[in-house]
Amino acid sequence: MKLVEFVPNFSEGRRPEIVAQIRDAIAAVEGVAILDVSSDPSHNRTVLTAVAPADRAVDAAFRGIAKACELIDLNTHSGEHPRIGATDVCPFIPLDGATMDDCIALARELGARVGTELGIPVFLYERAATRPDRENLADVRRGEFELATQEIGQHPNRVPDFGPNAIHKTAGATVIGARPFLVAYNVYLGGKENVQVAKDVAKAVRGSSGGLRYVKGLGLEVDGQAQVSMNLVDTDKTPLYRAYDAVRTEAEARGVTPTKSELIGLVPERVLFDTAARYIRLPNFSTAMVLEHKVRAAIGGGESLSGFVAAVASGAPVPGGGSVSALAGQLAAALAQMVAGLTVGRKKYAAVEPEMKELALAAVTLGNQLSALVTKDSDAYALVSNAYKLPKETPSELAARDAAILSALITAAEVPLETARACAAVAALAVTCATKGNTNAVSDAGVAALLADAACRGAAYNVRINVAAMSDKSAGTALAAEAARLVAETSVAAATATAAVERAIGD
Repeated sequence: MKLVEFVPNFSEGRRPEIVAQIRDAIAAVEGVAILDVSSDPSHNRTVLTAVAPADRAVDAAFRGIAKACELIDLNTHSGEHPRIGATDVCPFIPLDGATMDDCIALARELGARVGTELGIPVFLYERAATRPDRENLADVRRGEFELATQEIGQHPNRVPDFGPNAIHKTAGATVIGARPFLVAYNVYLGGKENVQVAKDVAKAVRGSSGGLRYVKGLGLEVDGQAQVSMNLVDTDKTPLYRAYDAVRTEAEARGVTPTKSELIGLVPERVLFDTAARYIRLPNFSTAMVLEHKVRAAIGGGESLSGFVAAVASGAPVPGGGSVSALAGQLAAALAQMVAGLTVGRKKYAAVEPEMKELALAAVTLGNQLSALVTKDSDAYALVSNAYKLPKETPSELAARDAAILSALITAAEVPLETARACAAVAALAVTCATKGNTNAVSDAGVAALLADAACRGAAYNVRINVAAMSDKSAGTALAAEAARLVAETSVAAATATAAVERAIGD
């Protein structure tokens, strides 16, 4: 399961009843865990931290943004913290099993929904930014709601990435993005007599002064001690150990040795693992060496591939062919993403690099959809099974049962149709990979196309068998017809991709 963190910031910190409604809207989505809700009356702002499976994070964040749009009017809002919208900013951060590409795809999906369904202009920032001048949140938000009201719709540099080219009259605009986990990290340099040294060291290591680009730092006196207080805004590009090494080097050059360091709040485990591996010189370290990781995988049941295969092989009717088709489609999407990744950054393929970057993000989105459909297909079967168990002793009971069965069968046909649609889209990506991607990975593109084709056909079988069981066949005619069309599309795509493979590898 892919987990992501999202941290929406709402322009309300003085009315707890409003904050509670926004929080409840987010928490209502199954699988979402609210880790923290912090409100600041002087800033008039609330920061909510939540964790969710990747396939549910967008829905949860959207519900919070929609509720904030309903309840917050920026025309009557005041506070110390800069803001541009009722939901001012909403970043996604990758956690267990997720990547930055996952979060970029989620940011775009959420942005499209907010812009289309709520009529709020959306700007993408940080890793999700579509242009360099929007990477920095402060640049996007400069001038706040008041200036945005004047410039959006009038200034060419203020055209949003999603939604109308006009400010929402009460909710303003929203900034949505993807970023690494921010780590608050402090290093102490002895007594308060070293405060000036701490200030000099902080200036030397922070990015704004020419130091480490992804470090923000200040020199302070804290409880009678000299402290270099840092925010590590991208621990992938500036690891914790590099920040510490820089502080130690600069401090020792001034005759001072660090006495201790501390972490404020939560930190991803990989940050500490990377630091430990660095200092005990384990160049080939991976989390596969960690006992607890192995234990979690072993007891995860259906979350592991082996657990899923065992469940399919059991005598239970679910997970069945529909879920397996969705999983095959997910694997095809993963292969397409892999080929795109092997193409990006190679001089030989510079002409197709932008296309491959977009393809990789599309593959991430489709993979997440198909991951959710693995479970959704099993849930749809349960609806049908329960409908057939309804009582049928009286005419009214029989009529109600027949209606429930038909409704359940329609749902059970619609779910694999969603799978077929996603697989057809994956097959199209595989064709692009096979014809334009890195030729050293052309066979992987071919496998992706074949898997997507098989998955689409398998999903179509599930559409057709449920339509065939309907008492009113006309209710499923359009579903079956679309499934047939999608199978035809993926068949052509598979043939095109495999022909490209044959041309590339020859005899």
